[in-house]
Amino acid sequence: MTVPDFPEIRDAVRRVCAAFPGAYWRDLEEASAYPTAFVAAMTDAGFLSALIPESFGGTGLPLRAAAAILEEIHASGCNAAACHAQMYIMGSLLRHGSDAQKQRYLPEIAAGRLRLQAFGVTEPTSGSDTTSLATRAVKDGAHYVITGQKVWTSRAFQSDLMLLLARTTPLAPASASEVRKKSEGLSLFLVDMKTPGITVKPLKAMINHNTTEVFLDGANVPAENLIGQEGKGFSYVLDSMNAERLLIASECLGDGRWFTEKAVAYAKERQVFGRPIGQNQGVQFPVARAYAELRAAELMVREGCALFDAGAPCGPEANMGKMLASEASWHAAEACLQAHGGFGFAREYDIERKWRETRLYQIAPISTNLILSYVAEHVLGLPRSY
Repeated sequence: MTVPDFPEIRDAVRRVCAAFPGAYWRDLEEASAYPTAFVAAMTDAGFLSALIPESFGGTGLPLRAAAAILEEIHASGCNAAACHAQMYIMGSLLRHGSDAQKQRYLPEIAAGRLRLQAFGVTEPTSGSDTTSLATRAVKDGAHYVITGQKVWTSRAFQSDLMLLLARTTPLAPASASEVRKKSEGLSLFLVDMKTPGITVKPLKAMINHNTTEVFLDGANVPAENLIGQEGKGFSYVLDSMNAERLLIASECLGDGRWFTEKAVAYAKERQVFGRPIGQNQGVQFPVARAYAELRAAELMVREGCALFDAGAPCGPEANMGKMLASEASWHAAEACLQAHGGFGFAREYDIERKWRETRLYQIAPISTNLILSYVAEHVLGLPRSY
């Protein structure tokens, strides 16, 4: 890869990760458990408050530094799923939250006394079509009464707060004057997970992602927990998604580095038919191609982070960086698993675990097809396809 930036931060991350080897993650997966010790170590080291300003108890680092943190976590063989959401969720609160909300929540989150990891957006019927979500928030005096269902809400059991997107206008407006376009009428809330009327159920998946379904049955949320203006929540969520995509892309780069290093080391030492398997082009070429793809993806991710940190538009770079990095990491995973042969399926090698984990990123947090649609429409000027 290119010369690493933030070398001191990267070194510090690797030192923390060294205490959490593959056996730690395998045991968690066996028990479908949350990485409590790992999250505590990352919090104590100040990494999870990277994007929170120093004035609120955080470390006030740029997005590129946060990306380096997540990349190194994955390059060390660990998993940052319990870390990245808390980083990018900060965007909506930092950019659009009131001073009172920031003063109340950010220092507690930075110190690890409050956990904000659950992001309630996706619903069973809407999927990626966020503007058609049906969860409803109705104003009733000093509260909003919220009813609906969210799915794929990771780590809701481990979160004190949830960032929730809900509809504050009818799904089918009675008149065109209620909303000018379908992306309006959605509002963003900070919800206390202990609120009566909230039920959380586990959702078992291919990887240990601590994923859940969240049901809201008349949950009363104080009006002061509304972030920004009513009806503008979708734009606030979009505002933080560029950061989300760049951070996820950085995790993919870390995965790709891990797979490449594992594949190269094994291909050098494994002897079959009297020669190292790495001498065979059938083993060499997939690893080399994946490495080239990783280098190219890294350049796009770096450009996206530079634009974001400069306050410039970075939608194309964030989307393309996420797509390219997710595909490069998957190709590296495939090459690594194939090079290991049958041993790649043995859990003690951790190849199959990381292989399953990195596959997720072509689907979430945004699918490759939606990214291609975005590039076609917003970059190339082609007609909207959906």
